[in-house]
Amino acid sequence: MANSKKVSRREVADQLRNQQKRADKRQGLVIVGVCVLIAVVIIGLAAYRPIKNWWDLREFKNVDISGIGAPASSCQDIITKKATGEQEHVPAGTDIDYKDAPPAFGKHEEVPDTPDRKLYTKDDRPRVEMLVHNLEHGYTIIWYDETIADDDEQMTELQAIARKLKGTNNQRLKFKAVPWLKSDGKAFPDGTHVSITHWSKGGADADGSKQVGVWQYCPKVSGEALYDFMTEYDYFDSPEPNGM
Repeated sequence: MANSKKVSRREVADQLRNQQKRADKRQGLVIVGVCVLIAVVIIGLAAYRPIKNWWDLREFKNVDISGIGAPASSCQDIITKKATGEQEHVPAGTDIDYKDAPPAFGKHEEVPDTPDRKLYTKDDRPRVEMLVHNLEHGYTIIWYDETIADDDEQMTELQAIARKLKGTNNQRLKFKAVPWLKSDGKAFPDGTHVSITHWSKGGADADGSKQVGVWQYCPKVSGEALYDFMTEYDYFDSPEPNGM
């Protein structure tokens, strides 16, 4: 009888240990499952924006730049102003008080931004003083304000334009799209949120005395306006067209 009780106790103990092992195993599987789920969510969130961008940009794959965004007729007339500042360089990090919003000419940093990057956000944009040097080298720059930056559709259109102008071998692709921040200076004219700028030498046969800054303000992104603008004011129409 004593042995039977001992066996019974042992069996009970074994059962309890087995139950605990199964419980521990289930708990371990639950923890692993939760970790996997969290990892999937994190990966999914990280992948969401690139996937969404790819999906949104598909519609522009076979569309010319002039077919992206608002019509050119929605933009204001092109304006020009006598330009100064050719080869007037300042050390990197030097702040310049540009009177125009945004500048299309003026003193600038010694080194321009590299030609490979076409579209920037507020988190990685080069200094305005550096970008003015790019203008001197024949770039056309689209500056966009916070209204555009906060609009997914508008930013998708800018991305589509930037992709169609990617590359560095053809200097006709001298283009950048960059944000204009409140800290940079005054706002664009009422009702406009995009400014296209160029530093023109004043015509094919003009000398430096005829240089002008060129602006066109638009309420929205307009590939048609940009196409017309870059056709009229190409990279060669600039103070230093051969500079990168």
